[in-house]
Amino acid sequence: MSLLRRAPIRSSLAIALIALPAFAFAADSDGQSVYESVCIACHGSGVDNAPRFGDQRQWKPLIREGLNELVPAALRGIRKMPPKGGKPELSDEAVARAVIYMANAGGARFTDPGPEDVARWRKKADARRK
Repeated sequence: MSLLRRAPIRSSLAIALIALPAFAFAADSDGQSVYESVCIACHGSGVDNAPRFGDQRQWKPLIREGLNELVPAALRGIRKMPPKGGKPELSDEAVARAVIYMANAGGARFTDPGPEDVARWRKKADARRK
């Protein structure tokens, strides 16, 4: 096969390899990765009154509300925070894991969500949006 014939294959492969990390990130990410790539922009410094990562005083009342309030708020957006922190390509599970990661750093002891939790939180987020 000539070099010219292989060029389209190479460019297609390069595009696929570039797109793969974004797909993998959206499908299944741990909370720390999502926090470090998305949430830290506001929650790292407290921009627009976002509760700062690790600040137990700020997270305590939110933790009391529980994940059934926190996760749907993150999915639909709240105050100045856009839905999914402005990254619509994130899966609902990835957002939930990021919320749990931040809340646990603030003193919570939440565990990883199951599929039924994520489905319930999505339903609640959608109901509040109407």
